[in-house]
Amino acid sequence: MITTLHIKNIGIIDDLNVELNSGFNVFTGETGAGKTLIIDAINIISGGRFSKEIIRKGEEYSFVELNLYLPENENAIEGNIIVSREVHTNGRNSCKINGRLVTVSELKAFMNSVIDIHGQNDNQKILNSKYHIKYLDDFCGANLIKIYNEYKDLFYKYNELNKQLKDNLGDEKEKQRRLDLLQYEFDEIDKAKLKIGEEDILNEKRNLYVNYEKISNSLSDANANIDKSIEAMNNAVKSMDRIENIDEKYSTKLSELKNIYYELEEFSRDLAGISDDMYFDKDEQNEIEERLDLIFSLKRKYGNSIEEILNYKNKIEAEIERINNLEEVNQKIKEELKLVTEKMKDKAQIMHEYRVKTAKILEEKINKELSELEMPNAKFAVVIKPKEEFDKRGLDEIEFFISTNLGEDAKELSKIASGGEMSRIMLAIKTVLADTDSTPILIFDEIDTGISGKAAKSVGQKLKIIGKNHQVICITHQPSIAAKGEQNYYISKITCNERTHTQIKKLEEEEIINEIARISNGDITEIARKHALELRKSA
Repeated sequence: MITTLHIKNIGIIDDLNVELNSGFNVFTGETGAGKTLIIDAINIISGGRFSKEIIRKGEEYSFVELNLYLPENENAIEGNIIVSREVHTNGRNSCKINGRLVTVSELKAFMNSVIDIHGQNDNQKILNSKYHIKYLDDFCGANLIKIYNEYKDLFYKYNELNKQLKDNLGDEKEKQRRLDLLQYEFDEIDKAKLKIGEEDILNEKRNLYVNYEKISNSLSDANANIDKSIEAMNNAVKSMDRIENIDEKYSTKLSELKNIYYELEEFSRDLAGISDDMYFDKDEQNEIEERLDLIFSLKRKYGNSIEEILNYKNKIEAEIERINNLEEVNQKIKEELKLVTEKMKDKAQIMHEYRVKTAKILEEKINKELSELEMPNAKFAVVIKPKEEFDKRGLDEIEFFISTNLGEDAKELSKIASGGEMSRIMLAIKTVLADTDSTPILIFDEIDTGISGKAAKSVGQKLKIIGKNHQVICITHQPSIAAKGEQNYYISKITCNERTHTQIKKLEEEEIINEIARISNGDITEIARKHALELRKSA
């Protein structure tokens, strides 16, 4: 539902805020006060067309903002939602949903599931034939919905199998080219005989060869210096030998010195062994470089590591086997597709029977509503046509048709003229579909055009019925419709500083009686008030 509507700089509206309630909201007021501008503003925020001429004179932009509360909806957005649209005279257009910038088409797509504006054709979902099958299915109820959900699962499987078959039954030359490419890739990887971890080992060896000269020279220098140190240490040991027996402390130090001497000799032998083990093999270095180049080339084409390359090899090996066995694979897919298709036909037939049966009930109910709305000669019909190809709802094509006068051919809803006639047709349909229609907000403009008396009373009653499951906003000049309102608002205009301004007021009960009287009689007389009280009581 709309909780708050904010309009700025549209026509004679300079800055208007109105808080709305659930149920049946009625807007009344004198002609030219700005009632239609409010509907225009809601149409704009719903993604409708916008003309910059509607921007208030002297202003650079117009702005419309809605605060919505949606407990559950098909957009997967719940709770409080703020939707806004700002349009400037230079053509700049800014649309937002919960502060996120969206395009006009995205705004329209979102609002299309939230608001139906009857009287502004471009926002009526029910005029769009693609929704008619869903309206009928929802009206059919739980039994059909259960079958539909089973069918939908089969339909997804059906599409998946057809896609597999299409992919498998491609051009024979293309299939062979694909097979040749895969075989080439497999052979290239297989020939390399890659082993996980070998790249690290090769890089270590390569590093030794690249630094061979530096390592060799450094080891030679180290050995030469250590030999000198060993000779010096030997002389130091001999010197300490001469005073070993003089004092125990000299004996201890001599022992420590000998340990150092022996360790240095051991280290010297180890270092010499390392130096002796070094060798340089130019052929081996070239082999390492070539191997690393090969690994790098394969990584560039098939993966970031040897492990990824080998995984890719396994993958293409399985793909080669699959292609080579396509005939067998396709036969299995065709057999499964045949079973799925038969099941889909059964489900589609059951749905068709439900639809045919329920369509008659829907036609009867809507035609009864049309009769009560002073359209006794109007005939609503649900046209069900067979389709050759499965779609997500079966093999039925559904469209709502109507004939408004005797002797006329039934036409698609979208081809019926707008205005009061269209609004009453929509009201009749919405009344019957009220319990199953998921659009939470319904707005009716010009619904009382060309009606009065019993029909107007019936319109008010039906709007109130719809208001039990939806938020209904209605602009009316009919007292019997206004009397049914659960919340009534009065729209007026004032002149201030030589400018006209629209204002809106939520009416208290006594004010509602006076407004009904004013609509009935033009003046608030005692007789008009008594009539208004009677209308209000009957509501």
